[in-house]
Amino acid sequence: MTHDDRAVVLASGGMDSATAAYEAQSRGYDDLYLLHTSYGQNTEQREYECARALTDHVDAADFCHVETSHLQQIGGSSLTDDGMDVAEADTESEEIPSSYVPFRNANLLSMAVSYAETNDCAAVFIGAHSEDFSGYPDCRPAFFEAFQRVIDAGTKPETSVELTAPFVEWSKTDIAERGLELGVPYEETWSCYRSDEPACGTCDACAFRLEAFQRLGERDPITYEERPEYAE
Repeated sequence: MTHDDRAVVLASGGMDSATAAYEAQSRGYDDLYLLHTSYGQNTEQREYECARALTDHVDAADFCHVETSHLQQIGGSSLTDDGMDVAEADTESEEIPSSYVPFRNANLLSMAVSYAETNDCAAVFIGAHSEDFSGYPDCRPAFFEAFQRVIDAGTKPETSVELTAPFVEWSKTDIAERGLELGVPYEETWSCYRSDEPACGTCDACAFRLEAFQRLGERDPITYEERPEYAE
């Protein structure tokens, strides 16, 4: 039997997924099941620590950490391949960035749905947003709509899991604003693609994050090697 107050949240350790967890609770999902994966990304230890900290902040019902080293073995991304450099920030680019991990979200969502079905959860939350899908094909609304059909077709008849991407049409600034309203502990989230401490401040992930806080007139509480001004 599906429990309407249970949801799985893909918890990357970043600010989007942390905000998604708080958003899920604000929508009545009191029992959160956090799924975190380590796939050989450059900052996997720091991301794990942040995802684990989120477990306590939201009083999660469960925390599942899965090693998905096959994504590193397959390669093809600057996040997992030591032979590829993480590019400098280019927030205006419309090209698919080197940080794209091929078809990663399909891998992660498949595990999340398994986790949800096992624990009778009613939803799976993912923090993807509009600035993601401008560069990452597996963050587009059409992808999530298609994956919902996969969920419906591939689970038990009595299973009902709603794939929820609450920020899919939002900007990073919108997410940060909502998170500040909800009291998300952004000091215990990590976005940098390059390093565990301090954040570089100059990769795409740092740039979008810093720009969001700057647009809101707020200071990002994590430590940076550089803090360029990205907000116009």
